[in-house]
Amino acid sequence: MPRRRPRRDGGHRPQRPKDVLHGPAGARGDAFRCAGCRLDVPLVAPGTAHRNHCPHCLASLHVDRRIPGDRAAGCGGRMAALSLSVRQDGEWTLIHHCLTCGELSANRIAGDDNPLALMRLALRPLADARVPVRALLAL
Repeated sequence: MPRRRPRRDGGHRPQRPKDVLHGPAGARGDAFRCAGCRLDVPLVAPGTAHRNHCPHCLASLHVDRRIPGDRAAGCGGRMAALSLSVRQDGEWTLIHHCLTCGELSANRIAGDDNPLALMRLALRPLADARVPVRALLAL
């Protein structure tokens, strides 16, 4: 898959809205229940056209296959936030790991994501006693 060039204006990629059905039996809803912390999560999120994770615990469900918002994955398993990645334009993405099938996916963070939960993920490598801190600081 070819890499995309960073935008010249330094901004983020515009997202196209998608018709996503979240309610039971395909009904349109305005919120969903988090599979991790069981809190109700509104579908409207600043910075994204389609919410795909909980802003409190950062858990998600394996519902998208290749394109964010396509809801074409057949797995439906719970996805745990594994780590963070930073794109070339400086945008943070969550790396999710499906606990059912083992697939990895990258999801954009939303404007209302819990900053403490994001920082815990970002600092997780520094807390791992198996990795020498000197090696991380040398990067």
